[in-house]
Amino acid sequence: MGDRYGRTVRDLRRGNRAAVLRRLYFGGPLSRHQLGPATGLSPGSVSNVVGELMSDGLLEEAGSVESDGGRPRTLLRVSPESGRVVGIDIGETRVRVELFDVALTEIARAERPLDVGRRDPDHVIARLAEAFDRVMIEGGASPEWLLGVGVGVPGIVTSDEVHGALVHGQTIGWVGVAVERLVRSAAHLPEHVPVLVDNGAETLGQAEMWFGHGRGERDVAVVLLGSGVGVSVFADGSSAGIGEWGHSTLRVRGRRCRCGGHGCLEAYTGAEAMVRRWRRTGGEIGPDADGEHAFGALLAAASREGNTISDTAASTVVSEAVEYLGAGIATLVNLFLPTRVLIGGWAGLLLGRHRLELVQDSVARYALRYPADRVSVAEGGLGPDAVTVGAATLPLARFLDEGGRCTATARAAHGR
Repeated sequence: MGDRYGRTVRDLRRGNRAAVLRRLYFGGPLSRHQLGPATGLSPGSVSNVVGELMSDGLLEEAGSVESDGGRPRTLLRVSPESGRVVGIDIGETRVRVELFDVALTEIARAERPLDVGRRDPDHVIARLAEAFDRVMIEGGASPEWLLGVGVGVPGIVTSDEVHGALVHGQTIGWVGVAVERLVRSAAHLPEHVPVLVDNGAETLGQAEMWFGHGRGERDVAVVLLGSGVGVSVFADGSSAGIGEWGHSTLRVRGRRCRCGGHGCLEAYTGAEAMVRRWRRTGGEIGPDADGEHAFGALLAAASREGNTISDTAASTVVSEAVEYLGAGIATLVNLFLPTRVLIGGWAGLLLGRHRLELVQDSVARYALRYPADRVSVAEGGLGPDAVTVGAATLPLARFLDEGGRCTATARAAHGR
């Protein structure tokens, strides 16, 4: 029987469990006494929920604190050993797979580079399967034990009831690729293990908001700069889901973008576009160098300030890209009024190491004065595997929101 809002007893119980789990996960460890005011639950409800979660192996004791005149109060936290999640980053140069505990401490990882020029689904999924198998072996895990698998991808993600999550990656030639179904098959995942797919910029942003330099902030833009360009925007702490920022038109009738359009932001600031322009203007880089090594060589040449044609061309390409990137970020600043902009992704972290102050100057030059005065522009705080960490937060968030699913197979796997 439901209440006047249509909620059943089961819904209320799940909501109470979720409230306790989320509060302990993001603000713990806490005592039972502290959980009441923190969640809005009565002492009796807190006691019942904590008892259930302890019985399910989802909570554990984490020391104690002194109380006012009474016995010390036991602190509780979400048990890191209450499950395993996998994060997958499908990039344009390689696939990375990582296995985590519930605290998102890395247990095992594997990377597989993509062959130069190969981004077709068959090749990518084959590499993913190799990396996934390696992680399961090294981490001593099995697919049926997992709380879920999260996948970050380049492109727009939609879904339908037949195929699940579909990826539309125009720049890599993917048209409605059924990534959810392909990953489930390649990793031999049973149906009870969810596979959740999102754009890589969104997973990067979620990682920064949970654990990185976005934590504690409400209005943040997280830029992903890799072979391509993307962004995730958070307004009042929630994702605004703004889509493909990298393919907004920066210059009418500008350079041709690999998406087929002209003048896209990505055509001026994406690592692949920058390397291509450097090669065309005299850059000395081997034709077989992969994207990440080629971009590193470009930045190194630009930093040398030498008199060779290659170094001069590199300096010109990087300086131009920095100004365009700042102009693109200024548009985000004017539109969404973030208080912080973080630059991440493998190329963004490299560029930030060499040119962050110049990016900041460009943002200030092109943004309106009021939002520019309020915003800080900084590097992301989680390093090059932030997309993978963010992907792992997708099943973890579902786990917390559902009040901590604890299947019989997971319990058996962990000896409970």
